[in-house]
Amino acid sequence: MTDTLIDRRDLEFQLYEVMNTEALTERERFSEHSKDTFDAVIETADKMAKEKFANHNSAADKDEPRFVNGQVEMLPDVKQAFDAYAEAGFLAGRYDYDLGGMQLPESVMAACNGFFTAANPGTAGYPFLTTAAANLIRVFGNDEQKEKFLPNMLSGRYSGTMALTEPHAGSSLADIRTSATPTDDGHYLIKGAKIYISGGEQSITENIVHMVLAKIKGAPAGVKGISLFIVPKFHVDENGNPGERNGVSLAGLIHKLGYRGTTSTALSFGDDAPCHGYLVGEPHQGLKYMFQMMNEARIGVGFGAAVIGYRGYMHSLEYAKDRLQGRKASEKNPESPQVPIIDHADVRRMLLAQKAYSEGGLALCLYGARLMDDQHTHPDEQKRMEAGKLLDLLTPVIKAWPSEYGPKANDLAIQVYGGAGYTREYPVEQCWRDNRLNPIHEGTNGIQALDLLGRKIWQDQSHGLQLLMQEMQTDLQAATTDRCQQWALSLSETLQQAVKVTQSLGKSLMGGEVDKTLANASCYLHLFGHIIVAWMWLRQANAAANALASANSDSERNFYQGKLQAAQYFFHWELPTVAQDLVLLRNQDDTCLNMKADWF
Repeated sequence: MTDTLIDRRDLEFQLYEVMNTEALTERERFSEHSKDTFDAVIETADKMAKEKFANHNSAADKDEPRFVNGQVEMLPDVKQAFDAYAEAGFLAGRYDYDLGGMQLPESVMAACNGFFTAANPGTAGYPFLTTAAANLIRVFGNDEQKEKFLPNMLSGRYSGTMALTEPHAGSSLADIRTSATPTDDGHYLIKGAKIYISGGEQSITENIVHMVLAKIKGAPAGVKGISLFIVPKFHVDENGNPGERNGVSLAGLIHKLGYRGTTSTALSFGDDAPCHGYLVGEPHQGLKYMFQMMNEARIGVGFGAAVIGYRGYMHSLEYAKDRLQGRKASEKNPESPQVPIIDHADVRRMLLAQKAYSEGGLALCLYGARLMDDQHTHPDEQKRMEAGKLLDLLTPVIKAWPSEYGPKANDLAIQVYGGAGYTREYPVEQCWRDNRLNPIHEGTNGIQALDLLGRKIWQDQSHGLQLLMQEMQTDLQAATTDRCQQWALSLSETLQQAVKVTQSLGKSLMGGEVDKTLANASCYLHLFGHIIVAWMWLRQANAAANALASANSDSERNFYQGKLQAAQYFFHWELPTVAQDLVLLRNQDDTCLNMKADWF
């Protein structure tokens, strides 16, 4: 079986030929870096992911964490991988030099983390959550909180989680009941229960730093009354060292379809002992703060979905090249040699779809990472602001599109393997199981659809949408070859129809028809997402077409031709599927809205 996690040639193409990541070295924050240092850290990530993460992916899936005498027992390989990741500097990779970081661009860190998630999503979940929690403390925590927690989290001594969901309130955070009572000692007493907390208990780190949403007594109703607290598993002294156990206890482990290497926990706060929590920022502003971590996590979920889809694609591609079966339809001699199944057109269809989904999803997520770089480091203040607006608009798509089409790619990988793909002796069934979580967590795709159509499109008088149209126009005009011009025309025509539908939906929302308009939000997300990914493929096609003329080897020509053919697949097979969305949205179809619960 292949050990390729992400095609390095594809990653190089996307980072340098499409996005010009090397230009980031001209910015002050990254001035000590070069393309060579970027490539070196990517090489390290690829190698470590194969050696330390992929080596126990299957074992951690089969021998998932166990709840024994109130503690979690798990494979020692998981801690070894986490420690290696931390020691190599990846936990602090994006952070300042004075925090022990490498000041790497988000674009490069995202590429690096892609290898770890592709290799082992379960183990990769722990550092992913830790860096996101640490970043929340870095931005919103006070000096004492930063001093106590950041160094230990970025060194790997402590891990982090986000504790939002409660048994009675899934995505409806307005209904959370976890309470926080102030004390005279400067901390709060936290009381309540959280569920589906990834990494909420484990045997990897000395301490776990939970970022917990709770309501202070007397707080305003709904989301306006939510505050954010740091709740460590163990109390921490003034030097940042763990001491006695805090009142956080493991109520149980949740057994999942996939992603089994990451513990999913039910936690209780304040049941067996007083649970101390430390307010982050201002009271009642917790959801605003947590949205930083949630949005960061949503982009990470989309990236994870893309690379897990990619990993399955790499496996099925190798299998299709090696597996001999049947003959071409035109071959009438039954004694002629069998051919590799990749010679059959329908297998190529499934591989092309996987290529389109995986490489298109990867392009989308890398573009999101680049927007994060521009938002924080672009020398032009106006460009920083515009990048932030674009990222805010696209976050629901970056989360939802890969998490819908990554599992579809994995489903096709199973089909390429045939009966073998449905067995646990081959890796693609685990890819699908692991990836199936991604349309659910960090806000289901249905919630992303509501967020996009109900809020993000209209923010700041649709300024983000206007910026997006400008960005797309640049690449539409850059399509100069005959093939790319045809695809640009197709995208432009679809975009014009989408704009008209969007305007119509906006009028309906303004007119108070909220439920009716948002009833088909998932159609709008599909329409919008496919347009964005078609744009990503046009960007890749433009770069490939321009490079093809000067390609000086068969391997390079094959690579660029493969990009162009995958772009053709997306424009011929995928983009036309939005026609149905346009019809349903244009008519504001009421089929789902008017179905009654009693009719089922």
